[in-house]
Amino acid sequence: MPTNTPRFALLGDRVAVDFANTAQAIAGTPGALEDWAGLVAFLEQAQVISGERASALLALKRTDPQTVESLLRKALALRAGLVQALGALARREPVEHASILAINDLLRITEGHDELVPEGPGWKLQFVARERHPEWLLTAIARSAAEIISEGAAALRRCANPECPLLFYDDSRNGRRRWCAMASCGNRSKVAAFAKRKVKRGGGR
Repeated sequence: MPTNTPRFALLGDRVAVDFANTAQAIAGTPGALEDWAGLVAFLEQAQVISGERASALLALKRTDPQTVESLLRKALALRAGLVQALGALARREPVEHASILAINDLLRITEGHDELVPEGPGWKLQFVARERHPEWLLTAIARSAAEIISEGAAALRRCANPECPLLFYDDSRNGRRRWCAMASCGNRSKVAAFAKRKVKRGGGR
């Protein structure tokens, strides 16, 4: 059953980046996306689908297991391509054609329309996929990836913590974001830097 408890650390600021980041979670941990329930949980938490739709999709595993297996396989193939393509962008390397095949496969079959939806005090343009086939569930991720890749690498970065593999899309006002999250990697870096300065001043024990 869908839950209101966040399962994934959505720190990438773009749904494609967040989806790629799920590949970095340790297998068997809550943040890992390895099965149908994990995919549905991610789509709900990322606000691609509603809680009501999530419940219906979880039931689909029992009523139509072949569709579930096929869609999960495509989702994991999409994620593998995203890890390669977005990783290359973050390293400022060329994106290999093979890494975008799954993205293009989804874009080719996507049908839908643009729609203005509320965002804060204003409005934003959002693509609404037509639900003619199960793959529509992955449309938002594929379109997000296509936008990032076509824009280039300027705003896509890897966390400055050398031990953190997470990517993020920097849409901060000054474009100087360094960490996936200040509360975790950013603060740890500050503590480590403070301790290092203290030792240099002779204050360490």
